[in-house]
Amino acid sequence: MPRQPEDAQPASRLTPRRVAWSIAILGALLFSKYFYLASLSSYFTFYLISKFPVSVRATQIDLFIFLAAVAAGTILGGLVGDRIGGKNVIWGSILGVFPFTAMLPYASLFWTPILTVVIGLILASAFSAIVVYAQELVPGRVGLISGVFFGLAFGVAGVGAAVLGQLADARGVESVYRVCAYLPAIGLLAAFLPDLDSPR
Repeated sequence: MPRQPEDAQPASRLTPRRVAWSIAILGALLFSKYFYLASLSSYFTFYLISKFPVSVRATQIDLFIFLAAVAAGTILGGLVGDRIGGKNVIWGSILGVFPFTAMLPYASLFWTPILTVVIGLILASAFSAIVVYAQELVPGRVGLISGVFFGLAFGVAGVGAAVLGQLADARGVESVYRVCAYLPAIGLLAAFLPDLDSPR
């Protein structure tokens, strides 16, 4: 059985306030993740057309590749989380993607699709780790936690698409990616999450 780090705390020993605070942090991290993903899945095609001389067909291919990277990242996040621990995946996924989101608004046509693939892979890897971590915080409530976080994910994505649409109408679609580039900085909140497990 793997030895837990000295600062690790079983979820059963956390106070209700600490559990609630940790759930709130996970909700904020999920917000940053799905708000940014909404900007790419909803407006990436328009962004490419407005910024570069590309055809609609080419933009649709780039969008498909990005969505494939998101699907792959979700699977990889679960596998990596089993190895290094959920909190480490959350750290690396949400905050680790920041350099790439910051570069995206200024990237050339060659680098833009590459950056979006990297962003999709890294950012999507957090979801499974967040859900599993939340389930460990509230043992015995697997269905409740899964429902809350899946519902929050879909809700944030829908609201994000609407809000970003208003921003795109007011200031142009490129402004969407300049503003959203800083969303992954919310990942700093992961520092306040308790250590529940150790790498397998």
